[in-house]
Amino acid sequence: QVQLVESGGGLVQAGGSLRLSCAASGRTFSSGAMGWFRQAPGKEREFVAGIRWSNGITNYADSVKGRFTISRENAKNTVYLQMNGLLPEDTGVYYCAQTSTWMYGSRWYVQREYDYWGQGTQVTVSS
Repeated sequence: QVQLVESGGGLVQAGGSLRLSCAASGRTFSSGAMGWFRQAPGKEREFVAGIRWSNGITNYADSVKGRFTISRENAKNTVYLQMNGLLPEDTGVYYCAQTSTWMYGSRWYVQREYDYWGQGTQVTVSS
């Protein structure tokens, strides 16, 4: 069984920064990856960023490229999402997710590719 626990959310003014963490306990998959998704009020959950455990290859949604950085610390089974230049439209519940699949291309964006999900952490950006 895998448990994912997110932390680091909060309230920040537009232009500010937050760093989210996702700690994984239980089994991790060396060939797999971690992803961050978010869900804004009244909207579908969407992919934000992803990173492979093995080689650190990353992928980002166009809306966050240049502002968000995903990283991993394999020894701690932890993934981070550094969010800079936050905008009100970044507001939402942020979820981390783990997959055992070798992720590439459009697979990153498909939620059913991910096997485990965290409970989410709220990020609110005020204008």
